[in-house]
Amino acid sequence: MRIRIEAVDLPGRTRPAPAGSDGPAYADIHVAVQRRDRPAELLEPHPGDAASATWTLECTATATPDGIDVTGPYVQDRLGRRFVYLSWGTVDDSGVFTMFRRAKLMLDAVPADVLAAAAHRGLLVGRLGLTDVDGGPLCARVEPPHITWTAEPGDQDGPAPGHEDTIPPR
Repeated sequence: MRIRIEAVDLPGRTRPAPAGSDGPAYADIHVAVQRRDRPAELLEPHPGDAASATWTLECTATATPDGIDVTGPYVQDRLGRRFVYLSWGTVDDSGVFTMFRRAKLMLDAVPADVLAAAAHRGLLVGRLGLTDVDGGPLCARVEPPHITWTAEPGDQDGPAPGHEDTIPPR
């Protein structure tokens, strides 16, 4: 199975310091998917002023007594809860990314029927806007209705190759 994240409404490349606080200002903001247990390994950073950003993650979907379990190099697992980190950071003149906040796209908030259909069809798509209510980079836990999850056909309409035995029949 694959997870595709389709993001729009990015907050911009700069963020001024909050009015009346000692908080920092940020310049040359980018967003990327963070690899599990490797915060410095980022998948396809996009500038904060891009019209949109899309990432596709390779995953494994396994049927368990509790439903579909999703694992993969970009799927985080903290306290038994699965999620994908979108890391926000600044990029300096030498290209070094310094994270300043993250958003958690909560996979346990995907409706069970959507997740099962995505495991069978091969693709789970999450669509969301990346600007928070204050005009800054979206952070913290992201669950519906702030993200919409759908099951869509992958490269083929059926289980991803090699995962036929892990997906329950229709």
